[in-house]
Amino acid sequence: MDFIDEKIEEYAFDHTSYEGDLLKQLEEETYEKLDIPHMTTGRIEARLLKILARLAGAKRILEIGTFAGYSALSMAEALPEEGELVTCEIDPEAIFVAKKYFGLSPHGKKITLMEGPALDSLKKISGLFDMAFIDADKENYSNYYDAIFPLIRPGGLMAIDNVLWSGRVLDPKDDSDKAIHQLNEKVVRDIRVESVLLTVRDGLNCIIKN
Repeated sequence: MDFIDEKIEEYAFDHTSYEGDLLKQLEEETYEKLDIPHMTTGRIEARLLKILARLAGAKRILEIGTFAGYSALSMAEALPEEGELVTCEIDPEAIFVAKKYFGLSPHGKKITLMEGPALDSLKKISGLFDMAFIDADKENYSNYYDAIFPLIRPGGLMAIDNVLWSGRVLDPKDDSDKAIHQLNEKVVRDIRVESVLLTVRDGLNCIIKN
C-alpha cells in the first residue's frame, strides 16, 4: 500500500482526530492476536467512514466484514442513540475480539453481529439502510455489491475498501486481483450510481445510489 510517501502518510495520521483509547487498544490487540492484522481499518479510513456516516445522516448502516470491529465501532459513533449497525463476519477468532470490544463501548449496543457467510446473512436482512461498507473476501465483491444494492435507500452511500489492492488492479493476475478490478469496472459503468474512487489507504470506492 505504498501509494503515498511514508512521511506524508504519517503527517496525515498525526493530523487526523484521535480515535480514542478503546479503539487504540482494539488495534493493539488485533495486532497481537489475529492473523493478517493489517486488515484493520485504522485511524484515517475509520475517521473518514465516521464522517461519511454523519454526512449521510445515517440511522442504519450495513457492514460486510467485521474483522475485529474497529470500523463498526467507528461508524457506530456517528449513529444516533436509536441507530443500528448490522455487521457480518465469518471468522470466529475475529468475532470473539469484536464482541469483547462491542461490550466495552457505549456504542456497542447499536451493533448487531451476524455470524456466518455474509451472502447467507444478507438473505435474512430486511428494511433499507442509509450506508453500507464492504470489506470482506475480495472474490465475492461483485456478489456483495449486487446483494446489498436493493437494501440501500435512494441517495444512500456505499463504501468499498481495498479497491486498489496495492496497485495489483493495474495488472490483475490472481482471482482477488481480477475480482476487485471487475467490481471497479462494474461500478463505474453502473448508471444507477455516481462514484469516486479515492486513494485512501488501499483504495476506497465511494458510491451514491441515485
